[in-house]
Amino acid sequence: MFGKIKNQSENIRLQVMVVAVGVLLLLSKFVAFFLTNSNAILTDALESIINVVAGGFSLYSLLLSARPRDENHPYGHGKIEFIAATLEGSLIIVAGGIIIIKSIYNLIEPVPLEKLDIGILLIAISGVINYAVGLSTSRKGKKSKSMVLEAGGRHLMSDAYSTAGILVGLVLIYLTGMVWLDSLVAILFGGIICVTGMRILRASVAGIMDEADYALLKEIVKVLNENRRENWIDIHNLRVIKYGSTLHIDCHLTVPWYLNVLEAHDEVEAVGKVIREKIDPSIELFIHTDPCIETSCSVCTKLQSCEVRRHPFKARVEWEFDKVIADRKHSL
Repeated sequence: MFGKIKNQSENIRLQVMVVAVGVLLLLSKFVAFFLTNSNAILTDALESIINVVAGGFSLYSLLLSARPRDENHPYGHGKIEFIAATLEGSLIIVAGGIIIIKSIYNLIEPVPLEKLDIGILLIAISGVINYAVGLSTSRKGKKSKSMVLEAGGRHLMSDAYSTAGILVGLVLIYLTGMVWLDSLVAILFGGIICVTGMRILRASVAGIMDEADYALLKEIVKVLNENRRENWIDIHNLRVIKYGSTLHIDCHLTVPWYLNVLEAHDEVEAVGKVIREKIDPSIELFIHTDPCIETSCSVCTKLQSCEVRRHPFKARVEWEFDKVIADRKHSL
């Protein structure tokens, strides 16, 4: 628990830094835009507005999700992270659309560009800073399983990639004097921004709708297969629910019918220990125990210790992903 609180505090401090850096970069990009009249630079400036607004809401969501669970929120406040990521993805799409519309207009009604050398320098510096902050934030988000930090980090890194492409376009414009290239570059990267926003939006909606994380579920099944005990006859109905950085797992564990409550509880604790050691120490588990039935005998490996076996053992069955996540037991 202490480690989790420490991790949440680190996430909040990192997000405060992200917002502060975002404000500084926003100011520098708008200075560059007003100096140059460049639509390509405006692309970067508008995305920085989104960075700051989304970053502020993300900071609020991290503060809220760090609150302990209460009577009204028995699973905690982590779902707010998905809402924050949804807002960020939506704002990114809006910014990309605005950029594309304005750039198309300026293809028809071009405006003169000025002081591109200063604009190029300011945008180059902001791009390097954006990438460094984004990379650090994304890595921390993956490590701490915080969707807000991971989405924000990906956004900052995509912003840096956009900046690199915009810089190439600005240098070409500076060398050739072809002003129309400015709007063309802005349209291209406006489209890239929209795609990034849609990806973030897709992932956040999946979290809100509790969409199954097949990669994580397959990893859990693999770990359980590799560490299964003799009394773990079957595991099925495995599900994972995400509340921000907190994972809740529930499943049905089939154990020998003659175990007493304490013995069955020990088996449940053993499952939890394996998952926490191999997957994530902060995972919360809710495991329902089922008694074995006649059809379980064919796959039960308790050959010597079971005195009430009703059918012969046929073969050890590797737990199959499709059956583990379904509400049906393995059998032969």
